[in-house]
Amino acid sequence: MFHDDTIAAISTPFGEGGIGIVRLSGRDSIKIVEKIFTSPKNKSLKDLGSNRVIYGHIKDPLTGEEIDEVLVTVMRSPYTYTREDVVEINCHGGMVTLRKTLELVLKEGARLAEPGEFTKRAFINGRIDLSQAEAVLDLIRSKTDESRRIAIEQLQGGLSEKITALRDRLKELCAYLEAYIDFPEDDIEIASKEDMLESMKEIGTELQKLLKTYDEARFFREGLSTAIVGRPNVGKSSLLNALLRKDRAIVTELPGTTRDVIEEYLNIDGLPLRIMDTAGIRNVQDIAEKEGVKRSLQSIENADLVIAIFDGSEHLSDEDFEVMEKIKGKNAIIVMNKCDLPSVFDKDMFASCVLHHASCILQISATRGDGLEELKDRIFESCLKDWKEGRDGVLVTNLRHKIAIENALASLERAISGFLEDKPLEIIALELRDSLDRLGEIVGAVTTEDILENIFKNFCIGK
Repeated sequence: MFHDDTIAAISTPFGEGGIGIVRLSGRDSIKIVEKIFTSPKNKSLKDLGSNRVIYGHIKDPLTGEEIDEVLVTVMRSPYTYTREDVVEINCHGGMVTLRKTLELVLKEGARLAEPGEFTKRAFINGRIDLSQAEAVLDLIRSKTDESRRIAIEQLQGGLSEKITALRDRLKELCAYLEAYIDFPEDDIEIASKEDMLESMKEIGTELQKLLKTYDEARFFREGLSTAIVGRPNVGKSSLLNALLRKDRAIVTELPGTTRDVIEEYLNIDGLPLRIMDTAGIRNVQDIAEKEGVKRSLQSIENADLVIAIFDGSEHLSDEDFEVMEKIKGKNAIIVMNKCDLPSVFDKDMFASCVLHHASCILQISATRGDGLEELKDRIFESCLKDWKEGRDGVLVTNLRHKIAIENALASLERAISGFLEDKPLEIIALELRDSLDRLGEIVGAVTTEDILENIFKNFCIGK
């Protein structure tokens, strides 16, 4: 898995900006940039010390054409992001200039980097482990301060240290058992059966604690998927606009205006809310609107939270009852909209109809803003009841990590059962070794090319 070539990529977003960066990593980085860079004082990059910046120009070595006025930063191995020689060319932030500069470094011997290849090299060269590499992507994609803080904690090695400590304890147990199996005739001191069982149970308890953090912590990484649903013209799009404080969805008095799922992000107390305005649920013949209704039902099925909205100024319709039926069994908040208008039905009767579908009923006015702050509080509490109290400690936010911990715990529990049932020590040792390997998948101590490809393909090119 050793990479000996030099990679290059544009590491800043496409578009216009104050600066744009072309980044290189590899043993020939400095030599390649030296061929296209000139300094007004004829300074050489190869003579430049590490972590130094030099002013000059990028020129096409074949034609002598000046491409841009730049600052070049030289960072020498091993004290770099990738632990290889790294050079960053700070250009003016226009895509034509950046692409031309990238073309020149590629012509001089660099290879275009694959998605996430800089971070992949940081992992391969031992600067970070696999969970920290994934935290880099989480940091880039963080939508709120809280999700950023969680990603920083992961990047600084919080989860890695916890997993490594548990793996060290498992290694010790494996060593005891495997030594006794390999040399039964020798008088090897191994821990008592009771001590080993107690240690296994303690490790199992720690793994269970980690798993319990996932259901809530993942929302800060992925966003809380929230669907606003209801029949046409109850105010779904108005509620979305009110929560976002901008006109994101078209609002008219005509039913069926929203024909597709509109998705936006909203920050509620640090929780990134991936909120979806859906087409009104009703029986329709129009092909486009029918597809919209189908997608609305899919949104209900896939959402972490459903906000079911009803029109408080009109009697309940068959379509309203259909909405109630669709949200059965879902984590749902019932919202009675248009409280600024006279109500025409019995609120107690409404409560008796819907309370078994949700924990509470809120009255709001999407157009006037009444009740929106209470709604936001309910959204947070409905999925993160114990978050503020249980925030301390290591968190599991990544599904891959959760699955690995579940597999490790299952193997550990089989080892415990084997001990209690007096199964052969070889079987118990195999289960412990499997538990150790499953945890190793999290930090990259045990990995395959397929796992690496699946992780780094989600990165942007240039990181």
